[in-house]
Amino acid sequence: MSVLMEFAMFPTDRGESVSAEVSQIIKVIREKTNRYQLTPMGTIIETNSFDEALEILSLCNKTLENLGAKRIYSSVKFDVRKDKNNRLLSKIKSIENKIGEVNK
Repeated sequence: MSVLMEFAMFPTDRGESVSAEVSQIIKVIREKTNRYQLTPMGTIIETNSFDEALEILSLCNKTLENLGAKRIYSSVKFDVRKDKNNRLLSKIKSIENKIGEVNK
């Protein structure tokens, strides 16, 4: 099973720049999985179960709470597929096989 979860999460009560808080979320993700991709607008992770993805999401929220955030914004999308694995990379490779390199 492959669960892709794309999410953005940040405190809304910290001013314009929240990179210090977001970097703490990335530390949590790195501790839980090596299958993730940071993007300018969020992070994509791949897990083996929906529960595992939700656990990471919850830990990230708790991290911001522990940093003193009083209000947290989150946006989350899931793509769950039972018959495939390693889709974080294979979905990109599938496109690259058709049109060439896409990320530089």
